[in-house]
Amino acid sequence: MTARQTITGRDPATGITLAVGIEDGRIADITRPSEPAEAYIASGLVDLQVNGFGGIDLNTGTVTAQTVIALCERMALEGVTTFLPTIITAAEPSILAALAAIAEARRIDPLAAHMIVGIHVEGPSISPVDGPRGAHPLEHVRAPALAEFERWQAACNGLVSMVTLSPEYPEAIAYIAELTRRGVHIAIGHTAASPEQIHAAAQAGAVLSTHLGNGAAASLPRHPNFIWAQLADDRLSATFIADGHHLPADTFKVMLRAKSLARSVLVSDTVALAGLPPGIYEQQVGGRVEVTAEGRVGIAGTPYLAGAGLPLNANVAIAIDLAGLSLAEALRLATVNPGRFARDRGLMQVGQPADLITFDWQPGARRLALREVWVAGQRKSA
Repeated sequence: MTARQTITGRDPATGITLAVGIEDGRIADITRPSEPAEAYIASGLVDLQVNGFGGIDLNTGTVTAQTVIALCERMALEGVTTFLPTIITAAEPSILAALAAIAEARRIDPLAAHMIVGIHVEGPSISPVDGPRGAHPLEHVRAPALAEFERWQAACNGLVSMVTLSPEYPEAIAYIAELTRRGVHIAIGHTAASPEQIHAAAQAGAVLSTHLGNGAAASLPRHPNFIWAQLADDRLSATFIADGHHLPADTFKVMLRAKSLARSVLVSDTVALAGLPPGIYEQQVGGRVEVTAEGRVGIAGTPYLAGAGLPLNANVAIAIDLAGLSLAEALRLATVNPGRFARDRGLMQVGQPADLITFDWQPGARRLALREVWVAGQRKSA
């Protein structure tokens, strides 16, 4: 049994001071002390889509367990206490190697074992069409196959818990239904599917839209189109990248209204260049990529994005301004809501893992100013 600890902070919703008692890595009790607290306190952030950060890349084809462990450490410093490492479209051997490395990291490292509750495979069964395909390599886009999925699970001891695909393939509906039966969350993304295919996917069990509004054609029919269909289908929650670069404020605000706060989730979708100093970088995917001081990651000399550059704590702060949210509402989109797709993490309740953040925030801030991060009751320097 570990020594009892107590962390205090203000509830973002009410401003009331809370004292969270921790024992054996879990929340033992939550009380209301009389002494005021300066910082806010909240559950640790839950990110369903992390490709890399700070020069660490999960999609190089040469990922090791140490790579994954290093990414966990970086995520914790950004206030993320649970995340889904995200593997994108690639040749099958590359995907299998990455999955195996993640499983090995969890086996040898307690931090990785706690923070990684599943793996998100984004692709390879996405649209082959330029635009919707995004930066995913065309040569590795392929139809969904249950036999390949089973090889994924064999490589990582069944850790694949989310798959993003496009339902435009003839095999897609049966594939979605079978993976749903096995407890895997299916997300629609990087798609050129018809509205009918979108609704059929939701009927078969799809539950999410991946970074809705991105991974899409630059021009679409006014109506109908696959964005309207996903917004209208109440069986689908949606993830959004609220970094100020991927979605204009009006678009983000309207999408939140359509999906409702209950069915909306923030993701970072960070790539390896996220968190690095501004400059031009040569990348295997995207070529010459520019990182700006504002955290925009784009193909140098073009208006095109080459990934996301801001961590989830920045997305929370920016979402407040983009959509006129309260601090508590924005935090919900990065804790409780994504937690529904990550073993119910993101809850600051008695009995839950002691995954907590304390932070400062002022209106107009572009990030949460983290003070302390606690992962399973262990303090990480913020």
